[in-house]
Amino acid sequence: MGWLASASLAQAQPFGSPLRRVLRHDTVGLQRVLAHPGRYRLQILYTQIRRDAAGTPHFRQYGYRLRPREYFYPASAVKLAAAALALEKLRALATQTPGLSFKSVMLTDSAFAGQTRVRRDSSSASGRPTLANYVCKALLVSDNDAYNRLYEFVGPAELNAGLARLGLRHSRLLHRLSVGDQEPGSRHTNPVTFYADTAATQLLYRQPAGFYAGPWPRLRLRGEGIGKSHVQGPQVVAGPLDFGQKNAFSLPDLQHLLQAVLFPESVPPAQRLRLAPDDYALLRQALSQAPRESLAPRYDAAHYPDTYVKFLLGGGGTTPLPPGVRVFNKIGQAYGFLIDNAYIVDKAKGIEFLLSAVIYVNADGILNDDKYEYDPIGFPFLRDLGLRVYEAECRQQLRAAARKK
Repeated sequence: MGWLASASLAQAQPFGSPLRRVLRHDTVGLQRVLAHPGRYRLQILYTQIRRDAAGTPHFRQYGYRLRPREYFYPASAVKLAAAALALEKLRALATQTPGLSFKSVMLTDSAFAGQTRVRRDSSSASGRPTLANYVCKALLVSDNDAYNRLYEFVGPAELNAGLARLGLRHSRLLHRLSVGDQEPGSRHTNPVTFYADTAATQLLYRQPAGFYAGPWPRLRLRGEGIGKSHVQGPQVVAGPLDFGQKNAFSLPDLQHLLQAVLFPESVPPAQRLRLAPDDYALLRQALSQAPRESLAPRYDAAHYPDTYVKFLLGGGGTTPLPPGVRVFNKIGQAYGFLIDNAYIVDKAKGIEFLLSAVIYVNADGILNDDKYEYDPIGFPFLRDLGLRVYEAECRQQLRAAARKK
């Protein structure tokens, strides 16, 4: 078992790990996976948050089988990075372009094979696309097209430079999602224009089509070939599916980014996002809202339950959150991998913590066959993991309150 407990993930104190106690305490809901953590490529990162008398948060991390160089496909969990870096880029452009904001009309054109144009957005209050609406859709319901528009606006060169500057050393963004994006199309980005009016007559900023000719980040990850075979078109091809040219994001990097969004003062100044308060507010709102709470874009609760994209505690739409609990998170689901990267808070009880986890559920070892054990194994495990950690936090708060009496 890969136990680690420290304030900086450097000093091991395995025997005092509260994460270890949580996992050992359970004998039913979690044990099926914990009995074979390698088979499930399981990784967990739990960060306790305790505030001092001044209200300043202090963080202490505990890991289970934490392996930053062991590859897993991050799927939609990368969308938080694209959203944050898109807002950062727009903020920088706005210093030279009066009137430019994330509410400005944003039109995307096409200039290379496979690219698509966007001039209308029925989910937007104005009927026109905006960067704010793309950010909300990408985080609220994990919309893939919204992520792709953010990828195209920022571009692969700036995206990966941004990841490096933020200290995310085991991560890369190489392609769009769900459109079969690969070389050379993934290196080409669409022309984008921003306008001050919904009629798109008052030009604010024009970004031409782009092409990234440089090298992709070299991360030296392990296990980028996954599975015993994979479906390619109508055929099953023997051998692993190569993820060497796909997105990557380690679990510590995912949680570090979430912490940088929610607690910017807690990360080194050089690794902070260059955002304004309203940028942070937009990200935090989109990370925490239930889909029905959003007015624009608007979502039908019948199709998007409150825990639709809440795997920890919510089981991906199967279980209500405990009363009073709010979850700020971004999930990922693809190729048999389930990921959730979450900040869980219960203000009434004084509970707050970060919890990130990845699990791989693909018993037949075949990639791309859409036969994954998400429902019988993956979602229940993540739901129960979140619940067990939350319950442990509740017990800790009760003990702390009893000591003060």
